[in-house]
Amino acid sequence: MVTFKSSCCLVSILIIVVAINLQTNDLFLVQHDNKLISKKISLDEPIIADHTIMNLVRTDQIPDQAINMSKNVLHIAYGHTSHGSQIISGMTGLSSFKESNGGSIGLYAWNEGGTDGALDIDDDFVSGDLGNPDRITWSNGTRDYLDNPSNSDVNVVMWSWCGQASSATVSDIDLYLSLMNDLENDYPGVNFVYMTGHTDGSGLTGNLHQRNNQIRNYCQTNNKILYDFEDIELYDPDLAYFGDKNVTDNCDYTGGNWATEWQNTHTENVDWYSCSSAHSQALNANQKAYAIWWLWAKLSGWDSNSTQQTSTTQETSGFTLLILSVTLSLLVVMKRRNNRK
Repeated sequence: MVTFKSSCCLVSILIIVVAINLQTNDLFLVQHDNKLISKKISLDEPIIADHTIMNLVRTDQIPDQAINMSKNVLHIAYGHTSHGSQIISGMTGLSSFKESNGGSIGLYAWNEGGTDGALDIDDDFVSGDLGNPDRITWSNGTRDYLDNPSNSDVNVVMWSWCGQASSATVSDIDLYLSLMNDLENDYPGVNFVYMTGHTDGSGLTGNLHQRNNQIRNYCQTNNKILYDFEDIELYDPDLAYFGDKNVTDNCDYTGGNWATEWQNTHTENVDWYSCSSAHSQALNANQKAYAIWWLWAKLSGWDSNSTQQTSTTQETSGFTLLILSVTLSLLVVMKRRNNRK
């Protein structure tokens, strides 16, 4: 007879097997409340989501398995105000856009709680952003949130700027970087995502770009995880560069608007999709969604150096997850029976 104690032993063994079979980029998986979650990955180089990778999701170069893995193991808390919502609104529109073009149903789905196989994002988990109401509150709110036992499965925290990066001083950015580093040290099981501020029309010589470079240089030097919000706004999907033309958050530049120009020469619902995009154009939110899904895949252990995954690896990983799922279900049943005795 399978006892509760033996079921626990079997689950422990299978967790080790899963960690071995699915280990990529030093990802490791643990069981929490009968769910499989990933803890912090070990970085020997920075992970940077910028214009260089944003087309990989658009052109379906990330394997479905990598996207599904991110939904299986990531539990994300995202703090933002209006500009940061571009990522969320872009993600919301992306799911139906991909499905309407022959993609797998629900592949890019997300919700708060991760129900029905969707990616788990606690959107707007704490009010405010990196500069609102001040430059410190977000950090204290993050600590309170992570200290709450009900959020113990959260393994990714990301905060965005609104307009405060434009007015930031060198000392202000140093404070931001220091607060992020302190959080990383105090919560070693959580991946903290750094972010640059949105474009503001001040160009390459403006304070905004200089402060963003301060963030970039820190992340590059110290092997951090960076979502480069500004950089994504300087390129259209064909990678035409507008950074030297005083780009604004609406995608305006000296001479036009790169987003509307591209949209007008391409087919909606085929090449791009309509979605809400605070202070900006739909295409900008499209690109924000492409870049963030690449980042989710990276944080779940996908090796982006190769878009190919062997069928043997897929079958082994899938079989291991199936066995683990069945065993976890058995554990729950045995625990209930044991409690009745």
